Amino acid sequence: MTRATALHIDLSVISANVSTLRQRIGAQKFMAVVKADAYGHGAVRVAQHIETDVDALAVAITEEAIALREAGVVAPILVLEGPQSEDELLLMADMALWPTLHHAEQLAWCGQHASLLSAAWLKVDTGMHRLGFSADALPQALSALQATGITDITLMSHLATAEYPEAELTRLQQGVWHEQLTDWPAAASLHNSAAARTQSEGRSDWARIGYALYGGQIKGLTPDETLRPAMRFTTSVLTLRDVKSGESVGYGGRWIAQRDSRIATLPVGYADGYPWAAVDGTPIGIAHQTAPLAGQVSMDMMTVDVTDCAHIELGAPAELWGAHPTVDQAAQHCNTIGYELMTRVTSRVPRCYHA
Repeated sequence: MTRATALHIDLSVISANVSTLRQRIGAQKFMAVVKADAYGHGAVRVAQHIETDVDALAVAITEEAIALREAGVVAPILVLEGPQSEDELLLMADMALWPTLHHAEQLAWCGQHASLLSAAWLKVDTGMHRLGFSADALPQALSALQATGITDITLMSHLATAEYPEAELTRLQQGVWHEQLTDWPAAASLHNSAAARTQSEGRSDWARIGYALYGGQIKGLTPDETLRPAMRFTTSVLTLRDVKSGESVGYGGRWIAQRDSRIATLPVGYADGYPWAAVDGTPIGIAHQTAPLAGQVSMDMMTVDVTDCAHIELGAPAELWGAHPTVDQAAQHCNTIGYELMTRVTSRVPRCYHA
């Protein structure tokens, strides 16, 4: 296979980010979030690489946790969506997983099988209104869970606007959280990547770190230069052609040359996970320079205006995101966020790991 398009994952960068984030979260325990295939970085490889450097891992669904266990990962794993059936709870117990409990039916299942569970996390809805027991329902839920005999219980919640610590919703959630934690003697978890960055108010004994772990920058906060991106999405120039002023490039003729131009075609498109929604001018790294996207991204190819770039030849290296541009910079031109770009790269793009 000769197509140059590939996704490069630097595991040593993730390790370095863990070390940096460890200092930031202070005395909190470090839970590395590896859901969604570790935000597109490869959950098995990432988990195997960092499991001895963190206190626990988190995934969204049980299937993700099973894949880690089958790969030999032994670190504690929290399943954020919890069991979605009684049979799934039994499977979680068998795999030594920590379930997140957020509705009454799950508590009933625990009542039947509590002897099999070593620990559980109980989610409180402080105002995001996705999952969790309301503040009014929490005392009854906690009593029901304690009645099963499970003693290792961690309370958790999630901030909807942690990147804006002065926001009304953030303050509202922090207030609800404080009220629920007033007499709580055990562990609690509130901080995510953004809350850890802003050192958000609110008791948190566990920090659940996801996007920042991979070097992503939190939208709404100034860039954190101490974190480095671990993912590089790369390809190379497939063809070069000259177009005359007034000629169009790509589907729909969206981009029209305003001058005689040099166009590079890259063998990567939306079937590889690069966004169809990318607008003209989206930055692309070409041979250590930056050039603008020129024309609609197609399924397997994209075109870039390299008129102002020096020494561009066939096979010249191109970087869709990585160090320059970053995934967050690319996302800004696609009306989305870096989280989506990281997780949408498809399986036909080879993953290359570096340690």
